[in-house]
Amino acid sequence: MRIVFGADDENETTRAVLAALRQRGEVEVLADDSWPDLGAGVGKAVVEGRAEVGVVMCWTGTGTAIAANKIPGVRAALAWEPWIARGARLWNDANVLAMSLKRLSPDVAVEVTHAFLDETGTDPDEAAAIDRLNQF
Repeated sequence: MRIVFGADDENETTRAVLAALRQRGEVEVLADDSWPDLGAGVGKAVVEGRAEVGVVMCWTGTGTAIAANKIPGVRAALAWEPWIARGARLWNDANVLAMSLKRLSPDVAVEVTHAFLDETGTDPDEAAAIDRLNQF
């Protein structure tokens, strides 16, 4: 799996997530102190096909999610628990995971990351709703 990762700060949580991602596939790391540019850069990498999924992290996770979602074709989801990350992939076909690098402990952030990556398909019952997203 090809994954693109970006975080606007570095700490124990970001290092744990990056290590987990490297166990799951080939990782492109984007470096930028600007969370808007970072989120958009990860989103572009996914849309351009350089990666299958992206993971962004900033203090709350919200800013990088908003920036990524400005890129047409990106569906970034902010998650803080594994079931939210899994549901974002399953029910919303999310292709970018956003997380807080300040509020999540390393072990929880890794669990959220794995839940996001483990869910590779979408719920067929949600296909019409997911298709509807492309009409906006």
